Amino acid sequence: MNIGFIGAGSMGSLLIEAFIIAEAIEPHQIYVSNRTYAKAEALAYKFPGLHALEHNTDIALNSDIIFLCIKPHEFAKVISEIKPLLRPNQLIVSITSPVLLSHLERELNCHIAKMIPSITNKMWSGATLCIYGSRIDQESQTKLEKLLAYISEPIRIEEDFTRVVSDISSCGPAFFSFLLQQFVDAAVEETGISREGAMVIASNMLLGTGLLLTEGGMTTEDVQKRVAVPGGITARALAMLKTDTTGIFNNLIRTTHAKYYEDVEQVSAQFDKEEVSEQ
Repeated sequence: MNIGFIGAGSMGSLLIEAFIIAEAIEPHQIYVSNRTYAKAEALAYKFPGLHALEHNTDIALNSDIIFLCIKPHEFAKVISEIKPLLRPNQLIVSITSPVLLSHLERELNCHIAKMIPSITNKMWSGATLCIYGSRIDQESQTKLEKLLAYISEPIRIEEDFTRVVSDISSCGPAFFSFLLQQFVDAAVEETGISREGAMVIASNMLLGTGLLLTEGGMTTEDVQKRVAVPGGITARALAMLKTDTTGIFNNLIRTTHAKYYEDVEQVSAQFDKEEVSEQ
């Protein structure tokens, strides 16, 4: 089985490296193209045997599964390039949330899926969210999820929930690393503790908390109850947090959704424009 990647940017290269290091696929099974060819070349240099190709059309000709790891505004152009070369048994996987399954199924006569990866996949952890088109068969779904299972926990979701689940799974590491950074910076400012030392402690705390919530069988409420003694220091601080952070994540989700729907409109306009230019 050959795997193609159109786009070798931040997430595309992360997935390629994670798959290879996890021994999900061998470098010689991977075909990569990128708008800036040097990025594909760099991956081929790092992983001997990997095929760096200059044209997206060569990815379409050589791959059984094709991951589209490109920005929303690039989709219409890339799809128009590879469309004439795709075969019905090939699987196209978009990793870009504003590109809808309907956009791709309207244009392509093959198996269509969408997945939302996470930076945590670099450590073979976290989830990858899987959304399937109407024409994809069970064999293709199983094939994709077996591949993703090497670096994550594949979780099937409905497309209507793509944005909010992406907020939690894919954007969440950025949000919570920001909060952790604010926590550590405040500790340094208020007490003079070294930032390096505080960050080591805080990072291990976050890792341990995640394990309690996943493997330890505890809920978020359980963790708070076990740590916060009534009338104690943690309880007082939690009361302050409850007051000061009320509504902050509602605003966050409204913000991400507003940008998402804006991007969906732009992608739709690009596909419509590409259709008109072909007529």
